[in-house]
Amino acid sequence: MAQGTVQVTHGGASRWRRRSGEYPTLSAALAAAGDGDVLSIAPGTYRENLVLHHAVTLRGPEGAAAGSVRIAPLDGVALTVRASAVVQDLHLEGADRAAPALLVEDGCPELSDLRVHTRSSAGIEVRGGARPLVRRCTVENPAGVGISVLDGGGGVFEECEVVAAGQAGISVRGGHPRLERCRIHHATGAGIAVTGEGSGLEALGCEVYEIKGSGVQIAARAAARLTDCAVHRTSADGVTLDTDAVLTLAGCDIHDIPENAVDLRSRSVLTLSRSTVRRFGRNGLSVWDPGTRVDAESCEIHDSTGDYPAVWISDGATVSLDSCRVHDVPDALFVLDRGSRVDVVDSDLTQVRNTAVSVSDGAGAQLDDCRIREAGTGAWFRDHGSGGTLANCTIDDVQSGVIVTKGADPVVERCTVTSAAEAGFYVSAGGRGTFTACRVSGSSGFGFHVIDGCRTTLTRCHTERCARGGYEFAEDGPVAEGCTGDEPGPRLGPRAAAGGVPAGAQPVVRTASSVPGPAGAPAAMPGQRPSDPGAPGAAGAPGAADAGAVRGSGEVLGQLDALVGLDSVKREVRALTDMIEVGRRRQQAGLKAASVRRHLVFTGSPGTGKTTVARLYGEILASLGVLERGHLVEVSRVDLVGEHIGSTAIRTQEAFDRARGGVLFIDEAYALSPEDSGRDFGREAIDTLVKLMEDHRDAVVVIVAGYTEEMERFLTVNPGVASRFSRTITFGDYGPQELLRIVEQQAEEHEYRLGEGTGEALLAYFTELPKGPAFGNGRTARQTFESMVERHAGRVAQLAEPSTDELTLLFPADLPALSAPC
Repeated sequence: MAQGTVQVTHGGASRWRRRSGEYPTLSAALAAAGDGDVLSIAPGTYRENLVLHHAVTLRGPEGAAAGSVRIAPLDGVALTVRASAVVQDLHLEGADRAAPALLVEDGCPELSDLRVHTRSSAGIEVRGGARPLVRRCTVENPAGVGISVLDGGGGVFEECEVVAAGQAGISVRGGHPRLERCRIHHATGAGIAVTGEGSGLEALGCEVYEIKGSGVQIAARAAARLTDCAVHRTSADGVTLDTDAVLTLAGCDIHDIPENAVDLRSRSVLTLSRSTVRRFGRNGLSVWDPGTRVDAESCEIHDSTGDYPAVWISDGATVSLDSCRVHDVPDALFVLDRGSRVDVVDSDLTQVRNTAVSVSDGAGAQLDDCRIREAGTGAWFRDHGSGGTLANCTIDDVQSGVIVTKGADPVVERCTVTSAAEAGFYVSAGGRGTFTACRVSGSSGFGFHVIDGCRTTLTRCHTERCARGGYEFAEDGPVAEGCTGDEPGPRLGPRAAAGGVPAGAQPVVRTASSVPGPAGAPAAMPGQRPSDPGAPGAAGAPGAADAGAVRGSGEVLGQLDALVGLDSVKREVRALTDMIEVGRRRQQAGLKAASVRRHLVFTGSPGTGKTTVARLYGEILASLGVLERGHLVEVSRVDLVGEHIGSTAIRTQEAFDRARGGVLFIDEAYALSPEDSGRDFGREAIDTLVKLMEDHRDAVVVIVAGYTEEMERFLTVNPGVASRFSRTITFGDYGPQELLRIVEQQAEEHEYRLGEGTGEALLAYFTELPKGPAFGNGRTARQTFESMVERHAGRVAQLAEPSTDELTLLFPADLPALSAPC
């Protein structure tokens, strides 16, 4: 496009000035123009660097097509504005990586309907005392920032759009812009970034989306307020605050975020009102560090797509929720670390797969007038120093209402638990707790279940329609005063009945030593280590592995090498072992060690040695100091999946705890996710397992095993499943020669020998044997040997005085018929 002419209409009061003039260049026209003049630019491309020193109007011709006037210098700033000018209908292009395309340095100019297409440091830059009004402008800058406001700059941006940016869409450093109905998308950095003390931003009705970074980033003592805005489809966190940042979100919608919807750290403060956080991959609210705080009112957090708590509070942070809803999430509120606290008033926590309120490591929780419904556990106070208060809360349709363990000591007042699948209130492992005027109704387990001699205090509590009884107490533990139930029964013991129970309203009390725990519950509550007294897997408990002396890795690898076949499997295990060993030696030498995920997938047909290799793998890791014990805990679907909501999580936690320090081997893991699963609870086991593997990544190695095709489907069930496992090891079927070798090993172990021709007969037998679904590989070889021994016994038993050879030799005639089932 050729350069055109510039028509200048003079608006000056001086009579001697011409009313209009035509100039060949923009620079010449600007030199002749003064305040109030209008410069109408003919269509064309102008390779000039323009500077506006006067309050002129610079515009394209009326009725011309968009983009007909291009200001496109070869370098430098395309347009610099230093006055309260009016600029309309221009297309600006920049090519200088060190300079913006449009620079506003002073005045209160009006910029409208501009298209900035550039590959420069910034599309639009506002600095100094400039306060522009920018309307309906579009910025595309794949090489730098979309719009930059810094060094005291400000202004209002209305209905503007940043369509692409190589860095932040909008960057504020020391400025104070206001955004109204703007759209920022396809930025490579943050959508909106406000950084530095004195920096501020206000946004109204804006949308930030398709960002390859955080949607909104407030940091280093900056402040911002977003009203009726939406942030969605980012690749990192939706909103981040760091280092004394302050942000207010009112009527905002944060959704479809793969990481944390909102993440706060280092004394940042967030105020939320009437806002929604939904469809997030990690935490809805992630709040860290002393002094960091969130105050939320009338907000909703729901529909987690990951396996993490909706609200995570740790390292001394504080969160306050008032009239909020949290639902359809794995865990609702997770508070940990001394000094961390959550305060919840008049809020609903519903449809929570695991625990609605979890308090641990000395944290505290205060819930008043809240409603918890359809959860695995209503509230769980986990360990010493953890506590708080639950007052006037209702907990309905849960697995367990309130759990108190390991020295935790909450105060629970005027709370009601209805329709619990297990205990209404469960206290164990040194937990304490004070329960006043609490009620349990319709529990399928006990109303109050207090074991392990826990020093719990119950005052004026009441139970009714509890299937296993209203109260289950240890002989020497809880203190109960004025407690009642709907069952006639013996009075409480001397300690439990301190204060007396009204006549005619006495609860049934049994001792914990004579009656098992809640129906379907493990002997140890989730989180209890196998080494804890009474925990599954503790010394003397069924299934406990004898730690014994740990064998050296060389000895165990030698046993692995001695297994028949499995050459590719041995190579995979040795390669993984070598990586771990070298990583350990590098750490000892003060070098960085590559992160090696130790969880494995074993695929292949039955009888190919998967369980055996898993056991040896655990021993190898123990010999290298990676695992504490290296023992194997083998489970399947029946061990993990319960019959009702919440019981699956408890069973899975129990199995995981039994395997702590060793290997959890899940055989036929694909059965946890049947193709026609519907409301199947196997998915709950998978979700729980994925979270445990993340939270305790160094404590347990998990191996999932099963048929190759089915395991490929299993790895796609949960987005977190495939990422937890480092590699898949395939166990191929045994060939005839390897099956023969297994029979030879069995014979040698049991002091039998193969007679003349028997080896050849076995080889032919295994070659012709059908390899259908019933084929069991190593198991088939062992069954064949057992059949031969049985036939041999039937033959030799007829001899009066058999010789040693006759007692030990197996012959081809001892082979079972091929038609026999294997």
